[in-house]
Amino acid sequence: MGQTNILLMEGIKKYFGGVRALDGVHFELNTGEIHALVGENGAGKTTLMNVLLGSSIKDAGRIVFKGKEINFKSPADALASGISMIHQEIRLIQQVSVAENIWLGREKKFSKFKVIRYKLRLEATRALLKELGLEQIDPLKRVNDLSVAQMQLVELARAVSYDSDIIIMDEPTSALTTTEIEQLYKIVRNLSKKGTAVIFISHKLDEILSLCDKVTVMRDGHTISTFPCGEVTQPELIRLIVGRNIDNAYVKSARAAENTGEPVLEVKNLCRTGVFEDISFSVRPGEVLGFSGLMGAGRSEIMRAIFGIDAHTSGTIIMNGKTLGISKPRDAVLAGMAMVTEDRLRMGVLHSLPVLFNTTIAAFKSFCTMLGLIKTQREMQAFRDIVESISVKYHSPYQKANQLSGGNQQKIVIARWLLCKPDLLILDEPTRGIDVGAKSEIYKLIDQLAQEGMAIILVSSDMPEILGLADRVIVIRNGRIVYECLHEEANQETIMSHAFYG
Repeated sequence: MGQTNILLMEGIKKYFGGVRALDGVHFELNTGEIHALVGENGAGKTTLMNVLLGSSIKDAGRIVFKGKEINFKSPADALASGISMIHQEIRLIQQVSVAENIWLGREKKFSKFKVIRYKLRLEATRALLKELGLEQIDPLKRVNDLSVAQMQLVELARAVSYDSDIIIMDEPTSALTTTEIEQLYKIVRNLSKKGTAVIFISHKLDEILSLCDKVTVMRDGHTISTFPCGEVTQPELIRLIVGRNIDNAYVKSARAAENTGEPVLEVKNLCRTGVFEDISFSVRPGEVLGFSGLMGAGRSEIMRAIFGIDAHTSGTIIMNGKTLGISKPRDAVLAGMAMVTEDRLRMGVLHSLPVLFNTTIAAFKSFCTMLGLIKTQREMQAFRDIVESISVKYHSPYQKANQLSGGNQQKIVIARWLLCKPDLLILDEPTRGIDVGAKSEIYKLIDQLAQEGMAIILVSSDMPEILGLADRVIVIRNGRIVYECLHEEANQETIMSHAFYG
């Protein structure tokens, strides 16, 4: 790995309406280096990268790239100069093919007499995907027919196709399976060997310490420290990130796992042809029911059908003793359900709308008079109370949601549903892309809601999360329930063996 400095960011300051987002940040990167950038949501990581790419103009400091001081005016300017970024939120065009997305804006590369040679572009796409070990992705398939994980890998392929000097990866493994993560690690290591520098933004501290060469910690808009990854432990890294000890992240109060109350939700023989079948379970007041299994096993699809996002072929859904005919999410909401989906980009945050509206939209009627006039003071008070309770970091209620960090966007979606005061809350990968401090806060919130009597379904790929929070665990494999156990009986080996083999 080369040791030549390729990027220096020094004394970087950035303010938003008088609020300090970056305060004298220092960051250095060498050629061929895999350098992790970590910090809580709102620490300034994304703002720093936006300043580098030209999406946001710095207020002070300087940036030196390949020995020259630069100030990019846009991400396109940065890309043309050799810096590309894989964003946490998918930025592909959904209605066109994988091949079209990868080479978007570079059609001239495959054109002759201003006519695109589609066969040549297809061959180039297949060669690129093969080089990256991603042959399983069909270059002719439309992006909106891919899974979120496959979209993330297409984003990776597009970034690599530019032969950039620096690739920024923002939570690249958040939606990937174990096999896909290993493939991404292999790609990153190969890029490093070729001299490409990688800025790796992640909240998964174990992968940072195993994959990266160095780690820079940010907190509250400041650079805290930079270490070789071999010289810092995970507990030390957590303390640096949050500025405090987090000794017991998983909070689970003493409450009856076998609650004797009537079930809030009963699902009987639920089926969706070709996706899942014979799904039967119940969840009671004050219970956290965990759903485990591999990605693609059908966990999210089951929840989407219960909530009315997708249709089910047969089966019965009973809520508070009443059999429901759920054909759309509104039916589920009126029955007392709420759901935080795994896909924050397409089914969660309204990116171009204010934080306030994103939070209050589901409970909007409760802030209106009989004549439909908005009680703005009541709405604002409800907004401030709920976002404060789950520690959302934002500059203004009227700030656009796409200006928040990914973790704070997720918190806004959770806050939205909590304002509806549901009887049942379905949380599908609720802490994906959220830092360790914010995770701890959400775990406390889940425990508090359960203590207050809310029924909670927790779908998670994070095994410690399932083991630490759930009163009961259900394992899904190939669209079927293959195992169920109480919290006291649950262990990682048993759950994973059923997830893989039955």
